[in-house]
Amino acid sequence: MRQILRCVVLLLVTLTSLACTAAAPPAEVKVTRTGVDWPRFLGPNFDNVSPEKGILTNWPKGGLRKVWQCELGIGYPPPVIAEGRLFHFDRFDNSCRLTARNAETGELLWKYEYPTTYEDRYGYDPGPRASPTVDGDRVYAYGPDGMLLCVAVTDGKLLWSVDTREKIFFQQNFFGVGSAPLIDGDLVIVTVGGSEKGPRPVDFREVKPNGTAVLGLDKKTGQIKYSSGSELSSYSSPILATLGTQRFGLYYARGGLLGFDPQTGKQAFHYPWRGRIEESVNAANPLVVGSRVLLSECYGPGSSLIEIKDGKVKELWTDADKDPREKSLMCHWNTPIHAEGFVYGSSARHTPDADLRCLDLATGDLKWRERRTTRCSLLQVDGHFLSLAESGELRLFKANPAKYEELSRWEVDELKYPCWAPPVLSRGLLYLRGQGKLVCYELIPPTK
Repeated sequence: MRQILRCVVLLLVTLTSLACTAAAPPAEVKVTRTGVDWPRFLGPNFDNVSPEKGILTNWPKGGLRKVWQCELGIGYPPPVIAEGRLFHFDRFDNSCRLTARNAETGELLWKYEYPTTYEDRYGYDPGPRASPTVDGDRVYAYGPDGMLLCVAVTDGKLLWSVDTREKIFFQQNFFGVGSAPLIDGDLVIVTVGGSEKGPRPVDFREVKPNGTAVLGLDKKTGQIKYSSGSELSSYSSPILATLGTQRFGLYYARGGLLGFDPQTGKQAFHYPWRGRIEESVNAANPLVVGSRVLLSECYGPGSSLIEIKDGKVKELWTDADKDPREKSLMCHWNTPIHAEGFVYGSSARHTPDADLRCLDLATGDLKWRERRTTRCSLLQVDGHFLSLAESGELRLFKANPAKYEELSRWEVDELKYPCWAPPVLSRGLLYLRGQGKLVCYELIPPTK
């Protein structure tokens, strides 16, 4: 029955594509603001750090000026922005929907929808988990059911699609597919975590990988060029990094960090790092600083700083043998951020226990903590950090390793729990997502 349903979905995707070819001519998008694009999850450098300057630091009592807002379907990812267009991925009823809007006004430009039968095993919203990725005239989206789409930026026409679960079997993970696509040259790289066929074991730790942790596909056609890695999937997204003199694809998979050649898929190294319990989930992206990589999770071992030289891994420090109350950093779904030798992040698995922390990257020593902040996502910009709590509270504090130095705080009325998408900043506009809504605020006023 499941196979029949998937065939029906594929047929409907094709019919939807044919319908899109008759859509209205693409709307022109005029860009009036200066700044940088944010074309992929966590921004241009995979680190949620913005190079823009001139942010407002003394916020009015009512908060930042709202520019526009729009209603969303269900799902969790933040938007991405490129050349004046904002792209977002969500779900309405039984259809996943990729939309394009004018990033400065919120005007809807087009939408592309495909039917889905995905259901979440743990009762969470069954919408998309992963942000789209923009590359030139194409945008790529990866659904929670494993459907990979390539769509034209200007008009939303479907160029190709690949059902990765149809091509490479995998047992459904805890919360579906949750990693954003990665572009490298002529390839689009996605995580699959393929596994041996058969009934899903009662204990997910018994699932056996089949050597298809990541797939490299021709970004113009969707043809699979390689598969690599004996790992199951996670909720971290693959990134590109130069460690020393070597360039790698890095993927913090379910069992640990995979290092591979992004063009061939050839595995260079594997570093095990995960909690032992069945439900452990690696979701924070690896943090790369020079030839060092910081991994962090919240289900057991905590954090580990490793150094990669000539494809070999050396541990510099880890939380593995520390008491749970003494671990340096235990990130959940938020990725920590590095600033001048120090790391800032939200630590804890559960909301009541979460705090903001600053630690010395070289040693893991805790410099300060701000308690009872709930779980937060950070964005670094102009010598400061924006912290978006899952409740919708927005804070601004200085990048100061000596102490927690808060400048502004605002309970954003338009946002409702869960605000699990990290803040996005592009051309002075701040985009925040809560349940069922995306809101755009002005963080950097235009120069006169």
